[in-house]
Amino acid sequence: MTRRNFLKTSTTGAVALAAANSALFAADADKPLRVALIGCGWYGKTDLFHLIQVAPVDVVGLCDVDSKTLESAAALVTARQPSKKKPPVYGDYRKLLAEQKPEIVLIGTPDHWHCLPLIDSCKSGADVYVQKPISYDVVEGQAMVAAARKYKRTVQVGLERRSTPHILEARDRYIKSGKLGKIAYVDIHSYYGSGRGFPDATTPPTTLDWEMYVGPATWRDYNPGIHPRRWRDAREFSNGQTGDLCVHLFDVTRMFLDLRWPKSIASSGGILMRDRKSNVNVHDTQTALFDYGDIQVVWTQRNWGQNPEPDYPWGVTYYGEKGTLKLSVWSYDYIPKDGGSPEKVKAVEEREKYPEDVEHKETELFAAPANRRNLLNFVQSRKTGERPVADIEEGYISTSCCILANLSMELGRSISWDEKAGKITGDDEANRRLARTYRAPWKHPTPETV
Repeated sequence: MTRRNFLKTSTTGAVALAAANSALFAADADKPLRVALIGCGWYGKTDLFHLIQVAPVDVVGLCDVDSKTLESAAALVTARQPSKKKPPVYGDYRKLLAEQKPEIVLIGTPDHWHCLPLIDSCKSGADVYVQKPISYDVVEGQAMVAAARKYKRTVQVGLERRSTPHILEARDRYIKSGKLGKIAYVDIHSYYGSGRGFPDATTPPTTLDWEMYVGPATWRDYNPGIHPRRWRDAREFSNGQTGDLCVHLFDVTRMFLDLRWPKSIASSGGILMRDRKSNVNVHDTQTALFDYGDIQVVWTQRNWGQNPEPDYPWGVTYYGEKGTLKLSVWSYDYIPKDGGSPEKVKAVEEREKYPEDVEHKETELFAAPANRRNLLNFVQSRKTGERPVADIEEGYISTSCCILANLSMELGRSISWDEKAGKITGDDEANRRLARTYRAPWKHPTPETV
């Protein structure tokens, strides 16, 4: 298939998708979806604004522990949603669920606050779109899958690389077609710098409920560097770049190559270059091997030194017998082994079709098309009853593998996962660490307690 024919086919598919979407919602044109957002920061608002672009929506509630962020989001949503109604605002998501009973809940909180709102939303009868990684620990992820299945809810994960136009194009052109040949080695990497120190701890502003922000996580005093946006550099709230960046491209690799759980995971690294007295406590270096037997998937994180991939500071490379495919959220490159002409394709942008993306300064223009398609797939799936493309179980596998890579690094030994038992094989210490200890009064859920 030539690229011209491929793009022609892709365009036809996009037109068909738009037509199917119009038909899907035609019968409910006067019944917008009752939507609530929990976590009104950067990507929470991004998800909500993109949902408004692809489906009829009535935003019935916003929740955040930062009242300043909350009021700012309410003003933006009032201007964006068709009804121009200002949605009710809440500081506690449980009150929002009880009073508004939304049909759809978007969860855009920091990672340590994904699990409990998702389970409670499923119990309340809502379908959920939750950002990646789905959980802070493995048992949380198991409980989230159990809740989605028990309450028969549609749950989509914000792993929108599964819906990224140029990434799917690369899959079809080079992997599905066989043009790349057999693939035995995959390199996922991040050479992004990170880890500048936080300011000293201080009293939180009166607009921020820090007690609720920390929630079930291990306590950490407030400092103005963590909130907003840099909580990923706090181990209490995240799994570092492994949970943030590796999960995206590891997940799409599993989709490309039809992989589930690796045979084993071995990881090394830690805080090797940053001052260990720094109040940034996530690792700056990691090498993780996800061993699938005849396919080796490697994650390399180095947040210091020279970047060896200027065009792919965060990316994935597929090494095949007939060529090499480099892929990122911005572009892809195919380099044939036989000396043929290399091919480069850039990501699709839709700023002309959706000028409001440019107006909202926080929008990642390269990611917006993928985000819209992932959300559209979510609302279509809840109509048809089919599993969405980034179903909660897929998010659980990809998230857990990244968490297990961190666990292997911390333990200093490789681990093997027993998919049927849902635990690590022959390692009691490692299994005890599959669930963190929740801070009182919060209680850690399990698949049996949801």
